[in-house]
Amino acid sequence: MTTDYSLATKKLFILLFVLVLLYFGKNFLMPLAIGGVLATLFLPLCKWLEGKKIYKGIAALTCLLLLLLVILIAIGLLGWEISELNNDFALIKQKTSETATGVQEYIFFHLGISVEKQAQILKNEQPSISGIMQKVGGSFTYVFTNFILILAYVFLLLFYRGHLRQFVLKLTGKSDQEKMITIINSVTEVSQQYLLGLSKVILCLWILYGIAFSILGIKNAIFFAMLCGLLHIIPFIGNIIGTLLTVLVAAIQGASFPILAGIVTTYGVIQFIEGWVLEPLVLGHQVKINPLFTIIALVLGELLWGISGVFLAIPLTAMLKTVCDHVEQLKPFGFLIGEIENKKSELGIIKKVKILLKK
Repeated sequence: MTTDYSLATKKLFILLFVLVLLYFGKNFLMPLAIGGVLATLFLPLCKWLEGKKIYKGIAALTCLLLLLLVILIAIGLLGWEISELNNDFALIKQKTSETATGVQEYIFFHLGISVEKQAQILKNEQPSISGIMQKVGGSFTYVFTNFILILAYVFLLLFYRGHLRQFVLKLTGKSDQEKMITIINSVTEVSQQYLLGLSKVILCLWILYGIAFSILGIKNAIFFAMLCGLLHIIPFIGNIIGTLLTVLVAAIQGASFPILAGIVTTYGVIQFIEGWVLEPLVLGHQVKINPLFTIIALVLGELLWGISGVFLAIPLTAMLKTVCDHVEQLKPFGFLIGEIENKKSELGIIKKVKILLKK
C-alpha cells in the first residue's frame, strides 16, 4: 500500500513538473510545437518529392513555400472581405454610439451615476495612446518573430526528420524499437489526419455558411461564412462566437427578426451536419476526444500558452492519446481521453450516407 501511494505521488509530481515546464518554457516550446504539427501535414508531399529524386532540401523548401502561399491566400481573402465590410463601418459606428448612449442613460436612471461621471471613470480606466502603441508594437514584434521561428522549424524538421527518427530509436532498447516505430508513425498519421480533416471541414463549413447566409441576404455573407468556419478551430465555443458576431453585426445593419432567426437556425442545422456527417467521415475515430477532455485540453492550453495553446490543444491531446493507446501502462489514460464508442447511437440514415460517401 505504501509503495502504491509513493508511486502515485511520484506520478503527480511528474505531472506538475511537466505543466510547470510547459508554462515557463512556452516561448521556446510553442513555436516548436506549431512547427512540428505543421511539418507532419507536409510530410507526405515531402516524401513524394524526395521519391522523385529531388534533393531533400529542395523538397522541404517547396513545402515551406506552399505553406506560405496558403497563408497569403487566406490573408488576402480575409483582407478583401474586411475591406468590403469597411463600407458599412460608418453605420456600425453610428449604431454602436446609439447603443452606448442607451447604456449610459440606463446606468444614470437605475444606478444614479451621471454621464459625466461615467465618462470620467472610462477615461481613468482606458490606457494612454502611447501605452496602446507600445503594446501593439510589442505584440507585432512577438508575432512576427514567432512566425519566422515556426517557418524555420517546419523546414528544419522536414529536412532532419530522418536524423531525429534515428535519435529516438537510439534512445530505445532494441526489443522496443519496432513498437517505437509504430508509435512514431501513428502519432504522425494522427496529426496529419487531424490537420487535413480540419481543413476539409472548414472548407465545407465555408461553403455551407456562405450559401445559407447569401440566401438569407446577409451583407458581407462570405466574410461571416469564413469567420464562422475559421473559428471552428476552437471546438464548441468557436462556432457559437462566430454566429453571435454574425447576429450582432446583422442586427446593427438593420436585419429583420426573421433573418436573425434564420442565422441561428442555420447554425443549428450546420452543426448537426458537421457533428453527424462531416467530422465522423473526415476526421475519423483516431482523433476523437470526448467532450470532457476536449474542454479540459482547451482550458489548459489557454492557461499555459494563451491563444496558441487553444489552437494546439486538440492535435496535441490527440497525439498524446495515440501514445497512450500504444503503451500498455498508459492504455487506461487513452481510454479515458477517447470518445465512448456506441455505434448503436448513430442514426441509420447517417450511417448509410457515410458508407455511400466513402465508396
